Amino acid sequence: MSILPALKPKQVISALEKAGFKFARQKGSHKIYKKDNTLLTIPFHNKDLKRGTLVHIIKQAGLSIEEFIDLLRK
Repeated sequence: MSILPALKPKQVISALEKAGFKFARQKGSHKIYKKDNTLLTIPFHNKDLKRGTLVHIIKQAGLSIEEFIDLLRK
């Protein structure tokens, strides 16, 4: 298993958009992204996302950590 780097929300959103997720709406400091019937809530702050939050987002997206890291590199 790969180690996840510390990431800003913009970096996470960029990778998720490459995976086919589209911006649906925003409520406060949380952005909602949608793909098919999957909704992802991304906290949108200026600091890095906590690793636990990041892992949860990746699992909800149906991606493995390796797939997610590959999307970051594209």
